[in-house]
Amino acid sequence: MSKREEFLLGERPDDVALFLADSFVSGDKLAEYGEPVPGGLLLVVPGETGRNVFKKATGMDAMGFAKEAMGTEGTVATDLAGGDCPEGDHDVEFVFAFVEEQNEEVGGLYADGDVVHAYAYCSCGTAFSHKWVAGDR
Repeated sequence: MSKREEFLLGERPDDVALFLADSFVSGDKLAEYGEPVPGGLLLVVPGETGRNVFKKATGMDAMGFAKEAMGTEGTVATDLAGGDCPEGDHDVEFVFAFVEEQNEEVGGLYADGDVVHAYAYCSCGTAFSHKWVAGDR
C-alpha cells in the first residue's frame, strides 16, 4: 500500500499530503521524493517537513493558507491530485491536506471516523476546502 493510500485511510495522522502542479515542481528535486500523478506530484511526508516544503514551494504558510481556504467550500479530488474550483473551470495549483483522528465528542463527521481536511488553491486565486471521513470516498 502506498503512503497516499495509507494517508487517505487515516493511517498516517502525523503526516501531511501535498499535491503540487507541474508548474511548481518542474526541474525541482522534490520530484525525487514524491509520487508522479497526472498534472503534478504528490508527497506524503511528516507534518513539520510537509509544512516547510509547502512554504518553500508556494511561498505561503500552510496553516495560514488552510485558515483562508476554510471560508470557501469546494471539491478536492479523492486522490488529492486536484479538484473542482467553485469559481469555474480552472486548474488546481496545489493541495495541502492532513488527517484529524476520530473524535466522537465533537460529533458530526468526526464521530464517524478519522477526517481528511484538504485545502486547494486554484489558478484563478481561489482557495477552497473540502473534508470527508477517511476511507469513505
